[in-house]
Amino acid sequence: MPKHGKKYRAAQAQVESTRLYNPTEAVDLLKKVSYTKFDGTVELHMRLGVDPRHADQIVRGTAVLPHGTGRVVRVLVFAQGDKAREAEEAGADYVGAQDMIARIEGGWLDFDVAVATPDMMGQVGRLGRTLGPRGLMPNPKSGTVTMDVARAVQDIKAGRVEFRVDRTSLIHVPIGKVSFDDQKLLDNLATLMEAIVAAKPSGAKGAYIRGVHLAATMSPGIRLDPAAAQTIRSA
Repeated sequence: MPKHGKKYRAAQAQVESTRLYNPTEAVDLLKKVSYTKFDGTVELHMRLGVDPRHADQIVRGTAVLPHGTGRVVRVLVFAQGDKAREAEEAGADYVGAQDMIARIEGGWLDFDVAVATPDMMGQVGRLGRTLGPRGLMPNPKSGTVTMDVARAVQDIKAGRVEFRVDRTSLIHVPIGKVSFDDQKLLDNLATLMEAIVAAKPSGAKGAYIRGVHLAATMSPGIRLDPAAAQTIRSA
């Protein structure tokens, strides 16, 4: 197993591994232990009390972070006619139909999120093997198959994030950058926590949120008090 470097070990020494931090303390500490020269991404990691092998315990949803993620997101929209024009006016980076499908079939994948109108999905469906494994396939459950393409593009550009529990009952979602001021990170955290709590599935039994951690790129994780994390509210 590779050993952590000196900077990581110095950062880890500042974090009390057995302590449950409240969100304000955690954000403040996270900035102190983030040692990268670049502006690291702050991520929320959660362990849920669900078994994703059962359909009634899948946790999935979206949230529009009030201060965005700090990342420039390239949006592709599969649409025609008036809907294509709406997407362009809303700020989509790429808009098309068969031309975009052919481009992707040729190996082009320079976009971060794909949106499609329902009438396009019959054609877009053949890209499933290419887009599906990369998490780029439009899906009605994540709001990326919709007739309201303008709203979808605007939300994505504004900082909409998607969350979905993985096979190990974990969720990983970016909530901003280390350079964000503390209140912006707390607002984004609060918004995401509210969305995940609201997405609690009917089949969940016992404690729903089992563990909450904050971490920045290459930094040690900081354990949050789950109860405090669920009660935080955005300003």
